[in-house]
Amino acid sequence: MAKKILVIEDDKDIRESIAYALEEENYEVISSENSKILKSVNDIAPDVILLDNWLTEWKSDANGEQLSRGLKSDPATSHIPFIIISAVSNIKEIAEAGLADDYLRKPFGLSELTDLVKKHLK
Repeated sequence: MAKKILVIEDDKDIRESIAYALEEENYEVISSENSKILKSVNDIAPDVILLDNWLTEWKSDANGEQLSRGLKSDPATSHIPFIIISAVSNIKEIAEAGLADDYLRKPFGLSELTDLVKKHLK
């Protein structure tokens, strides 16, 4: 059975590029432009979650760091590797504060993306 990757990214081009790269590696990709899909995270049962740190649906006081921290603090979802994606210069600190397993700085190469996903599937 293919490993399942949940991708949450509001930029359509980036979301489609990520999905394409991961599908080429034979992963099953579930993607969404907003975080509402996380209400179904237990049903989806992803092997890895990739989340943009800033989605247009959020107000200025919400971000991926807070969502990551919530999921990593929940025993039902804490085991799922969580990778925050962002172009901000302090992405490493954001990922650490959010208890994320890793981060990916935009812009990124598709091989960098697939290598990072593989790392967290081992």
